[in-house]
Amino acid sequence: MDKSAKTSRGLFDLEGQVAVITGASRGIGRAIAIRLAEHGARVVVSSRKIEACEEVVDIIRAAGGQAMALSCHIARKEALQDLVDQSMRAWGRIDSLVCNAAVNPYFGPSIDMPDEAYDRVMNSNVRSNFWLCNMVAPIMKRQGGGSIMIVSSIGGFQGSDRLGVYCISKAADMQLARNLAVEWGEHNIRANCIAPGLIKTDFARALWENPSILEKTVAHTPLGRIGEPDEIAGAAVFLASAAGSYTTGQTFTIDGGRTSGMSRSD
Repeated sequence: MDKSAKTSRGLFDLEGQVAVITGASRGIGRAIAIRLAEHGARVVVSSRKIEACEEVVDIIRAAGGQAMALSCHIARKEALQDLVDQSMRAWGRIDSLVCNAAVNPYFGPSIDMPDEAYDRVMNSNVRSNFWLCNMVAPIMKRQGGGSIMIVSSIGGFQGSDRLGVYCISKAADMQLARNLAVEWGEHNIRANCIAPGLIKTDFARALWENPSILEKTVAHTPLGRIGEPDEIAGAAVFLASAAGSYTTGQTFTIDGGRTSGMSRSD
């Protein structure tokens, strides 16, 4: 990366930082990984499939950035600890943690949701974040600070007749960030959530490829469209950088205005 690029970042300069991102092989996580690296961070690209992670690493390195790929099954505590340990062995620090990986194996009324699906959602979307944040926070304390980000959803603000437990898990992530902010703030560790609306990702494909759901979403979104992964990545750059140094315990809603309560009229 050339010198002019480094000096032009200003408040958003992440030079010297290390960022660990789960679910970083595609969608929002991929976009965050690429943009953090673009602003100077060394990035750990993590997901279950190492080959997909390596593809993102190749993109980052081709642009002059630094990145490494690590496989991690977020539902396994030992796998999360290994992710932290390998990141520390490679680069000796963790300045930003982005908990992006999540699952949603069930679409339908909550009353019909199998217990196994409930456990998978809550364990992967909440407990794994709880584990990983508590593994990384002491490292950040020793360093003098850091930034924790949890990718939630506007579903955390709303009930749903088809995504009920997923929405419950995303509301819990918001509270997790608030609690982390309170518990670790004195050590200059910031914790925040990013709550996207409907974004054009593989994870949300069942929603945006459904004509009825897409039409309804767009009709109730003031900007008149769904979002792109890169439109979420900017918030992560802000929260990782000096620009976000006084921001903690918050949930950043990025949804094209969907939760503003407005509807578009033709």
